[in-house]
Amino acid sequence: MSDPIKHECGIALLRLKKPLQFYLQKYGTAFYGLNKMYLLMEKQHNRGQDGAGLANIKFDIEPGQRYISRYRSIDQQPIQDIFKHINARFKEIEEQDPALLKDVNYLKLNAGFTGELFLGHLRYGTFGRNSIESCHPFLRQNNWKTRNLIVAGNFNLTNNDELFDRLLKLGQHPKEKADTVTVLEKIGHFLDEENQELYDQYKPEGYSNRDVYNLIGQNMDISKILRNASEVWDGGYAMCGLLGHGDAFVLRDPNGIRPAWWYEDDEIVVVTSERPPIQTAFNVKIEDVKELTPGHALIIKKDGTVFEQEINPQGEIQQCSFERIYFARPGDKDIYTERKNLGRNLVNDVLRQIDGGIDDAVYTYIPNSAETAFFGLMKGLEKLHNEIKFKMIKEKGSDITDEELKDILSRRARIEKIAIKDTKLRTFISQDDGRDDLVAHVYDITYGTVRENVDNLVVIDDSIVRGTTLKKSILRILDRLNPKRIIVVSSAPQIRYPDCYGIDMARMGDFVAFTAAIELLKESGQEHIIEEVYQRCKADENKKKEDCVNHVKAIYDPFTADEISAKIAKLLTPDNMNAEVRLVYQTIENLHAAIPNHKGDWYFTGNYPTPGGNKVVNRAYINYIEGSNERPY
Repeated sequence: MSDPIKHECGIALLRLKKPLQFYLQKYGTAFYGLNKMYLLMEKQHNRGQDGAGLANIKFDIEPGQRYISRYRSIDQQPIQDIFKHINARFKEIEEQDPALLKDVNYLKLNAGFTGELFLGHLRYGTFGRNSIESCHPFLRQNNWKTRNLIVAGNFNLTNNDELFDRLLKLGQHPKEKADTVTVLEKIGHFLDEENQELYDQYKPEGYSNRDVYNLIGQNMDISKILRNASEVWDGGYAMCGLLGHGDAFVLRDPNGIRPAWWYEDDEIVVVTSERPPIQTAFNVKIEDVKELTPGHALIIKKDGTVFEQEINPQGEIQQCSFERIYFARPGDKDIYTERKNLGRNLVNDVLRQIDGGIDDAVYTYIPNSAETAFFGLMKGLEKLHNEIKFKMIKEKGSDITDEELKDILSRRARIEKIAIKDTKLRTFISQDDGRDDLVAHVYDITYGTVRENVDNLVVIDDSIVRGTTLKKSILRILDRLNPKRIIVVSSAPQIRYPDCYGIDMARMGDFVAFTAAIELLKESGQEHIIEEVYQRCKADENKKKEDCVNHVKAIYDPFTADEISAKIAKLLTPDNMNAEVRLVYQTIENLHAAIPNHKGDWYFTGNYPTPGGNKVVNRAYINYIEGSNERPY
């Protein structure tokens, strides 16, 4: 309902543990791995629609033959574009001789993406930049197989300037400051060092160069490379890497901020950002899919050995709660339960806003991603209705008539499909005045579902960030039904602070909760707090991230959550609205009760899991006061 939040990103890594001939004989296709990658990426397309990329490495290819394939796309449908591009070559081969599609040796020598090791990526861009150069996987090329590096990940690092300076001290000259480049070059630097150390170890022993290269691949210490490269990383990450000779890894941040799941059997090893894609693609049980331990790397050696290894000491586990509220698809067993609990936990707050008028309320949800929380809210209301019915029947006792009993038993929460999005309607006007009128008609509404000036209309959403869509279209649309009151319910708490670990929420001015707090400070004669917080942030600007605290919390301290919610409701109420607008937000306590194992709540509380988070939020506040649109990390 509110403006969509963009999330960075989704990963899919697949290693085929058997020769390709095995999959051809068992599954009837030499493209088993490619087909599975298509499934793994499509089943995570919710995680990134700005761009996508796919890389593949072939094992045991003779010198002079191409063994790395990569294709990236920023097409409107990037996944389909990638596989259309790849399949075009196979169609050429089929036209030449259909039998060649079952000739594994021919395919490995003459067609890309027919190797044993795959890495796919789905991207949501942050801060508006979206180009092929920004799409993962990234490739660092070298004539030595063991020095070739392909990297893709779901990550953001808060201390990119520090990492860039360290690269300069190592004698490197990165082409840009983006964290993707610094990560690639940092891992690449220690990969080069490991290669050189092993070369210096084996060459004096009389081995030929070719034998030395084989020994390097067999004995490369991936753990040491990752430990050295990630030692000072501050942020959230699930980082994937492929090495040209066939080793692979996935590294997860010490706080478990970004997710990673993996599964292994005697045929494959697979890693994804979400658990259900693995279950779906390979038809495996939920208990067989493992979560990658925070601070650890899953290391997949070329010889098929697979193990988890600690790389960095675990910090306080602060897994992202927004994954559970909004980003991940609801097919996961635990996420489905958690989202229902989020809705169920809102029942009492909703009842307060409708003044207890349980029979004079109509319930619905917008958008579709809020459907599971809506089910939870309805389950909670159903329980409440059953308690009321039980009490009424008990009070009537044996004197109750059949009609009275039927009337009592028929009472239930009134559920309606109020708004239906017209997917065919597109706005073609760019000017704000004309465009707003068109946007207000993107949804069709169901007339006759609400008793005019009698019913409260309760609409649940999964989160409210900016509130722009609410104000410009949704509330105006719902007001056409002439409800007595519109109660907008957010299954997430108030979003008050920027994210710096992979979600496109970095500017303080984008948060309607922050705007509301600023307005309340001005209205209550506490405007001096705005300047005081700015001065504290400026004083800490050049401090080490470890010495910073979140000064922005002081903006919210004078007010209760209900006071801020009431102010947000006023800010988002359009002019000429007939119905009263109220907002209900999830409480922090109920958030943790619904999602007990994912405590990462910095968006709502400002309690950042890494030191860099405090530095970022202070920088974001400085940017807000100074009118700067720069990225704060």
